[in-house]
Amino acid sequence: MQEVEVIKARNVLSKQARGKAIERLRVAAYCRVSTDSEDQLNSYKSQVQYYTDMIKKNKEWVLADIYADEAITGTQVTKREDFQRMINDCMNGDIDMVITKSISRFARNTLDTLKYVRMLKERNIAVYFEDEKINTLTMDGELLLVVLSSVAQQEVENISANVKKGLKMKMKRGELVGFQGCLGYDYHPEDKTITINQEEAEIVRYIFNRYVEGAGGSVIGQELENLGYKTKYGSSTWAPSTVIGIIKNEKYKGDILLGKTFTVDPISKRRLENMGEEDKFYMKDHHEPIISEEVFEKAQEILNRRNKNRTTVGNGKREKYSRKYAFSCMLECGFCGSTLSRRNWHSSSEYSKVIWQCVTATKKGKKFCPDSKGIPETAIEEAFIESYRLLCDNNKDVLDEFLQRLDDTLSNSTVNKQLSKIEKEISAVEGKKNKLVDMRLEDSIDKDTYETKYAALMEKAEQLVADRQKLQETAANEKDIKRRLKEFKSTLEQNEVLDVFDRHVFESIVEKVIVGGYDEDGNKDPAQLTFVYKTGVKNSVDGSRFKPQRKNARGRHRSDELCSHRSNEVDKTCSDRSTDTC
Repeated sequence: MQEVEVIKARNVLSKQARGKAIERLRVAAYCRVSTDSEDQLNSYKSQVQYYTDMIKKNKEWVLADIYADEAITGTQVTKREDFQRMINDCMNGDIDMVITKSISRFARNTLDTLKYVRMLKERNIAVYFEDEKINTLTMDGELLLVVLSSVAQQEVENISANVKKGLKMKMKRGELVGFQGCLGYDYHPEDKTITINQEEAEIVRYIFNRYVEGAGGSVIGQELENLGYKTKYGSSTWAPSTVIGIIKNEKYKGDILLGKTFTVDPISKRRLENMGEEDKFYMKDHHEPIISEEVFEKAQEILNRRNKNRTTVGNGKREKYSRKYAFSCMLECGFCGSTLSRRNWHSSSEYSKVIWQCVTATKKGKKFCPDSKGIPETAIEEAFIESYRLLCDNNKDVLDEFLQRLDDTLSNSTVNKQLSKIEKEISAVEGKKNKLVDMRLEDSIDKDTYETKYAALMEKAEQLVADRQKLQETAANEKDIKRRLKEFKSTLEQNEVLDVFDRHVFESIVEKVIVGGYDEDGNKDPAQLTFVYKTGVKNSVDGSRFKPQRKNARGRHRSDELCSHRSNEVDKTCSDRSTDTC
């Protein structure tokens, strides 16, 4: 029998790295705690110190780094920054072995565990789990890993089920669960109560009042941005969905609904709106309301009406109900009571003009409202200016109230303070970017980490610059409004307070405009415009006096033309070819 010499293995990994064999294992340790409680944070610090001492005491090891995530869930590795940095360093060939306390510390998701273990194994990088005494480079290491990581995942699912059961019991007892406050309310975690934030509550009242007046989510959002108001989370941008979310929130009338969303599973942590899959818990008169029950219900009625009109109703026609334009939902037909809709005639030619027509006449036919006529938008605007001047002659107190309210709004503006704050934030982000560049030049962070963090800073800087631009525009608008307010006050005695149409003034004091009616002799007058002000005051203006001269007219005086049917001249070019055009 031939004699065989046995060459004993050494407990090191022989790799060619940077042109020479590694004599000592470069060992990294990974630590994690799931919550940010004081006990867990103490555990986190202890783990870091433990592995630092362990690696330094072993003469065959050299400390590569300590990677640690605190207050981060283990079910999703993508949310653990240091874990991802460790994997990146392993891929770059900077680590030979990773030590961690247990499988549950590494990951509680079986697929993630196997994915990263196999990824490292292909590069001959070992992962050692202390509690389970598993080395992934050994023959039976992966088999044990599959079994034990599955157990760890099942443990997570059991814990999640118990937590959900406990949360439902709390909600059933009337305890607040998952609520961290909303615009208008501050949450107090010590006693789990909520109280009104008076400054924010004014924004909430403004939103509800404007919505009840007829303004839509996009219009209100634009107004809030112009006024310089910020959301609960400090954003200067008010999306229509944010405004509508506030309108829908039952908390503003003093009630609270718990269980609006639910978690699908503890691994993906995907949350869905609760459409009846889980129990909900409703509590009336839970806290002090900001909005009265009547105002809230009126807002819901308008919201439901608008939502219903997103689809066809009744005769299959969609009823429009928005405030995109100044006169949307503000004009009422004096003959049939319907609203007026906006139409653009000859839009593709030089004779383009905007008119408002009775919805009944345009949708159902002229025979259902034979006396109504279309009226140009510019005529309504100029008629309002005249009506407003008449109002100032006889009702000067209404104007004084409006000017005082506008002056108070401008005096309470915090736009300049917000601009100063955002300038500081931009400077801070620029400083962080410069520091990050220096770290990359010094090679203290890897390329991927640098690019990720730099991209995040760039995104934040762009958002801040956009917010600054909006605030600058708001400041410029406020400056212009202050100038106009000064002019209003200086010319008040001459009653020349409005030279051009101002939508803000119109919406602030006008309840509605009745188009068409009857003169003193009882004759029908389709051009009569009656402005109904929010104080109850009414005055009528002859709209035909303000009708603009037709662009294709030859020397006619504009008051000679009433908006009427001209089949040969107009119907041929009307964009919608309706039979009730002017």
